[in-house]
Amino acid sequence: METYLHLMLIRFGLIAGGLVVLAALVFAIALTLRRRGRLDGVRRCADPAVKAGLRAAVRRFEGGRSGKPGSRPGDGRQ
Repeated sequence: METYLHLMLIRFGLIAGGLVVLAALVFAIALTLRRRGRLDGVRRCADPAVKAGLRAAVRRFEGGRSGKPGSRPGDGRQ
């Protein structure tokens, strides 16, 4: 049991470390774009994609189990 807990702790550390590195990378890219004056252009291009992704996420979460269009069916059996 102790070995399992150590593995889970290592796994958590790797995931948390990966997220920190990813956040630092995104911050560095945004800072570089801002210094070069290209951040507004990138923001204009990325805005429609982000909005579409958020709309899709809202449809997915609101659809839930109520059977609305866009919700996932069960296992396909009737």
